[in-house]
Amino acid sequence: MPRTPLPGVQEEDRPPRRQTSPQSAHDFVVDLARLLHDDKCSDVAVIDVRGRSPLCDYLVIASGTSDRQMKSAMDDASALGETRGFPAFRVSVDTRATWGVVDFVDVIVHLFEPATRLHYDIESINADSPRVAWERPDQVQRNRAGL
Repeated sequence: MPRTPLPGVQEEDRPPRRQTSPQSAHDFVVDLARLLHDDKCSDVAVIDVRGRSPLCDYLVIASGTSDRQMKSAMDDASALGETRGFPAFRVSVDTRATWGVVDFVDVIVHLFEPATRLHYDIESINADSPRVAWERPDQVQRNRAGL
């Protein structure tokens, strides 16, 4: 699908979509969602916007509990992208640290403070897009400390 330029954004500012297989992008978003869950982010959602968005193929949305936790989760997501061949194009946090974005070009991660997430309500905007199942079969909560 050809991309529609956004107002104020030059098309050359954003790199072209990566030439990755659909399966590798899907596997990456599943791993990203699991990583955010392991980093104690809540209400993790993965939305498949292929063919519906001029910006990306997948949105990953989660809520954080503090600016420190959100920054740590964004750093972990960026590190995962590097190891999986999806280096972050841009990382951005709003001035009040209530919304952070990690743009992997094919995948965009939004980390919100819960009230900000409710305000922007990205899930409702994309209500007609399919959700991607990312939960582990055993649903065991994991974290880097092994707890």
